[in-house]
Amino acid sequence: MSTEAYIETPLGIATISGDKDGITSVSVTKETTIIPSTMIPPYLQDTVVQLREYFEGDRTHFDLTLNPSGTDFQKKVWDELLKIPFGKTVSYLDIAKRLGDPKSIRAAASANGKNPLWIIIPCHRVIGSDGSLTGYAGGLWRKKWLLAHENPVKQQSLF
Repeated sequence: MSTEAYIETPLGIATISGDKDGITSVSVTKETTIIPSTMIPPYLQDTVVQLREYFEGDRTHFDLTLNPSGTDFQKKVWDELLKIPFGKTVSYLDIAKRLGDPKSIRAAASANGKNPLWIIIPCHRVIGSDGSLTGYAGGLWRKKWLLAHENPVKQQSLF
């Protein structure tokens, strides 16, 4: 039986779902009436800790048991997304090429958009071939925030 927890993040309330077999989903909501959980179910405690560390700038890699639902192709795409290093980006075409078929770019982009594990499977690190911040289910402002958060070169103020 899947359990849920709600945590506050700089980008909104995140809903975390999972069970003894692993984390099944992490999503961010625009809903403003959800109250963060005061009690975190045991299966979700590591995820909550690691997400908090990520947002505090203390974590660049997640070490969790993942159990997302999806087709075999979607899971292959998500496995490729997990290989994108922190602070780096790749294009949808790069993902399709890594899967062995550059013509699968639309299918790869679709699978990317159906990623059920927000941030943990880093779909925000996939951009257009021209460097543009293309579609992001959580809103482009969140994608921009996440990429800036992960950028190893922080802009310094001149004043």
